[in-house]
Amino acid sequence: MNTIEIESSKTKLLLMLLGSLIFVILGVFLTTNPDIFVSVIFRNIIFIRIVGIISIIFFGLCLIFLTKVFLTKKINLIISKEGIVDNSSYVSVGAIFWDDIISIKRIDVMSTKFLIINVKDPNKYLNTQSGIKRKLLQKTFKTYGTPISISSNTLAYNFDELEKVIFKFYNDYKNH
Repeated sequence: MNTIEIESSKTKLLLMLLGSLIFVILGVFLTTNPDIFVSVIFRNIIFIRIVGIISIIFFGLCLIFLTKVFLTKKINLIISKEGIVDNSSYVSVGAIFWDDIISIKRIDVMSTKFLIINVKDPNKYLNTQSGIKRKLLQKTFKTYGTPISISSNTLAYNFDELEKVIFKFYNDYKNH
């Protein structure tokens, strides 16, 4: 077992693309026709417009990223004796070497499973990023004590199997 290359799941990506598109369209309706959505719960037209704008921006960015991944990337995660090369999400940091990793922990956030990768020098990974990506990684760092998390959301791989493989490689190669 030298290297494992994990491809993106076109089915998962397509479903996420469709969901993002629906939320962008909903955001457009909320922004352009907020009076239609006034109800007992949401009485303020300005609030409805703000929700619409946020929906357009957030899910529009998701739509752009997911489209890029869908059309270009085939291999999103590589696990080898050197470490992990993660390109599975917008907030992926790329190469993570086994020698940099202190620990790996599984967490569940709502119904999504993540591997939290604690590293010796988180700033090494934060300082290579910029803009929105850096801000998102800083938020992850503030919440979990590390900027690095891996999920199988866009991968054609079962999370439990991914966890087993990463732990096996980590235990085999962490001190080499």
